[in-house]
Amino acid sequence: MQPTATVLVYSDNARTREQVRLAAGKRPAADVPPVEFLECATLPAVLSALDAGGIDVCVLDGETAPAGGMGVCRQIKDEIFGCPPVLLLIGRPQDAWLATWSRAEAAVTHPVDPVEFAGALAGLLRARPAVDA
Repeated sequence: MQPTATVLVYSDNARTREQVRLAAGKRPAADVPPVEFLECATLPAVLSALDAGGIDVCVLDGETAPAGGMGVCRQIKDEIFGCPPVLLLIGRPQDAWLATWSRAEAAVTHPVDPVEFAGALAGLLRARPAVDA
């Protein structure tokens, strides 16, 4: 059985979390493992999940309040040893510089475009270190 990749999805908006799940599907590309999702609506839930380990990629919504995904990204990059790569959802293309400031490895805009999102997620999954079975 092929191992799955765990994708943490942080957004205070249930519809955004659903869009992420639907855009990625069960497998965002043929050459990456199937994905399972861990949904978080609050910063404490994100920090707890990352402390527990086992997260392969984080998808953070930059429009979430009160703790936006860009600030959360920068915080976890500073505080979590071996922080997983981050795919940031940004409100507009002009916010790409903020995604760079936050140290996200990739960014896509709202609303979630399934092709663009799946491609970005697959790229981060491909880049992660191989785990020995």
